[in-house]
Amino acid sequence: MPHATRKWEVYPGRNRFCCEGRIMMAKQVGIFYITVGLIVATSCTFFIFDCPFLAVKITPAIPAVGGLLFTFVLATLFRTSFSDPGVIPRATPDEAADIEKQIEVPNSPNSPTYRPPPRTKEVVVCGQVVKLKFCFTCKIFRPPRASHCSICDNCVDGFDHHCPWIGNCVGRRNYRYFYSFIVSLAFMCVFIFACAVTHLVLLTRDDRPFVDAIKESPASVLVAIICFFSVWSVLGLAGFHTYLTTSNQTTNEDIKGSFTGKRGQEKINPYSKGGVCANCLFILCGPMPPSFIDRRGFVIPEHSVVPSSELVQAPCATSFASVQGNSEVRILNNGKGHVTVSVSNSTSRKQAQLGSHQETKCPEVDPVVSLQPLSTLSASSLQLLHERTMINTDLDLDSLDESASSNPCHLHLESASITSSQTGLLHPLVPRYNDL
Repeated sequence: MPHATRKWEVYPGRNRFCCEGRIMMAKQVGIFYITVGLIVATSCTFFIFDCPFLAVKITPAIPAVGGLLFTFVLATLFRTSFSDPGVIPRATPDEAADIEKQIEVPNSPNSPTYRPPPRTKEVVVCGQVVKLKFCFTCKIFRPPRASHCSICDNCVDGFDHHCPWIGNCVGRRNYRYFYSFIVSLAFMCVFIFACAVTHLVLLTRDDRPFVDAIKESPASVLVAIICFFSVWSVLGLAGFHTYLTTSNQTTNEDIKGSFTGKRGQEKINPYSKGGVCANCLFILCGPMPPSFIDRRGFVIPEHSVVPSSELVQAPCATSFASVQGNSEVRILNNGKGHVTVSVSNSTSRKQAQLGSHQETKCPEVDPVVSLQPLSTLSASSLQLLHERTMINTDLDLDSLDESASSNPCHLHLESASITSSQTGLLHPLVPRYNDL
């Protein structure tokens, strides 16, 4: 069985996929491993050296609370890192060409200069005018609040920022998990730091010097130092994103000052739900938008080719078809030397026949597609001809017209209006006939 290629295997962005496309991350994941290592190592040290002492001296609830915080932190971290942040698929070549036609600005006949098409559009969101910018990489007009990540090379819906600590972008589809991660991590840092200091203080009872306590439990000192230097940045980040959540903004919008009034003019945030609680409920508990990219879907090949070996058939009417989308390439052999190649789609049907304008009889030979050799091709061209056109012979495309009168069988394209997608099987061999 041939290998079925999935879309994540040929995805154009700079992403890393695992587990058959179920996990999606950025290419640079080194700092993500450091994040996981710090959390796991610090927590395990706390559970091994501090929790047994505190469970006996204070309460058994301390290990239980620490375990719940540790599990929740890792769950939200992995959910944020391994999910699609809201990547917007790139435009196909046909869609990009259609967009270019829509935004093209015709020049006047007397204009000596070229006027480039506009690369912005304006839409109204809750009474506010919002500009949609054109992405030259993805060939689309980005929707409101979307931005292109230069690290992942993707346009992300509701783009907040690219976070190297989690190894992924933060967007509309994983922001709630990112916020839950940093808030729970801040609580866990404070909790572990307080427990480690409590352990050291209890060891200094009965007038024991603090140095003896450090010697007895050096792991508590190490845990306290790590949490002390980490808690400030984590608390600050959690507070900043709490402000963004309550005002329904993104980091990208806040840095750019998208809703900051210029020259004393106040600019209203059109995405705000009207209050702090409403914004928090919408961001943290609102409906989850679906993924725009079908990572695990199968790739439909641009041109499906029937092996030439299948053209050897018994002397009876046979046909072979290759279908791609709404285009069809059909080869018909009636077993009597009549061979017809037809190219068609849902709106038009063109004939490309082996012979003259009408069907041309080849000499009565075995019921195998046969053509008179016209000239010799190179080995690579012959192999490409054999694989792409399913014609197992030597052809010189430049001398077809000259040899038409002297050879009973020759390749003739009846209509010059066949598009390149309709003649996909012949396209790799006739690059100078791209206008067919």
